Amino acid sequence: MEAFYEFEKPIVLLEKKLADLRQLSKEEGMDFKQEILSLEKKVAKLIADTYSNLSPWQLVQVSRHPNRPYTRDFVDALFSDFMEMSGDRTFADDQAILGGTATWDLGSEKVPVMILGHQKGRSTKQKMERNFGMAKPEGYRKAMRLMELASRTKMPIVTFIDTPGAYPGLDAEERGQSQAIAESIRMMFGLEVPIVAIVIGEGGSGGALAVGVADKVLMMEYSTYSVISPESCASILWNDSGLAERAAEKLKMNPKELLELGVVDGVIEEPVGGAHRDWPGTFESVRKSLVKHFNPLLKAQSKATSSKKLQSDRYAKFREMGESAMTQIRSRSEERTQ
Repeated sequence: MEAFYEFEKPIVLLEKKLADLRQLSKEEGMDFKQEILSLEKKVAKLIADTYSNLSPWQLVQVSRHPNRPYTRDFVDALFSDFMEMSGDRTFADDQAILGGTATWDLGSEKVPVMILGHQKGRSTKQKMERNFGMAKPEGYRKAMRLMELASRTKMPIVTFIDTPGAYPGLDAEERGQSQAIAESIRMMFGLEVPIVAIVIGEGGSGGALAVGVADKVLMMEYSTYSVISPESCASILWNDSGLAERAAEKLKMNPKELLELGVVDGVIEEPVGGAHRDWPGTFESVRKSLVKHFNPLLKAQSKATSSKKLQSDRYAKFREMGESAMTQIRSRSEERTQ
């Protein structure tokens, strides 16, 4: 049986009844067409109602759903000729970061692109190998190596963000975790090639931002993006990670709020019930969004002045984001003191 969360239980039970009725109709040769149609409508309405009224914590759960497509699933569906590239040429190959070259269909031509993204595992063995999508310093140094290659060859970059955060273990800290993240962020500000970043699941902390400095930052409808995970936030503020649900309400980590704050540039609509219920529909939504946001950047890249402008516009975009945040903080502080 597929994994599901507690709030999805009524949907799962109704779907089971529908499946049982279909099976009975098939085995007994009886006509339950009207009953099946009625139950299908009830299931569709329940799914629509449930997912249109998700609480902040339920949204976090959906962003972590084990049946959501991961980076490699998007790569295989959207790009041709993907060739994975491994290793940071210094310490090891971190499988929590997937990277390599692929081809994007621009319509009139095929454009080589560099793909980077966090990769989680599905089986227990894969989860351990991928470290649950939490990269270590060698993962971000691999990403930087590939970004440098992309810059030298004028290759546009697409990144897929899906991580609870960078790995916080002692071995990662010993090898310079914070420095690797900072260097990756700095490098992305200096790249003179188009960059699009898509948050496909959970985007947590600097581990997400390390591959998230882009000309266009997009979020899936049921994804989250935050400076810290709800569990870590609750642990710091209230010394109790069990208050993660309360923290999720305060963090403003959902796509709609982040779009209003100017942190992201667009929200990619997911099929009814979330990406985990309809992979093909999800891939098509992402493809259309890339056509809308990525293709104009690629077409502008051919202009002589575009490279420097891309770099300066990207820098200004994130500077403006910080200034806007500070303005809101001052405004709220003044409201509280009045």
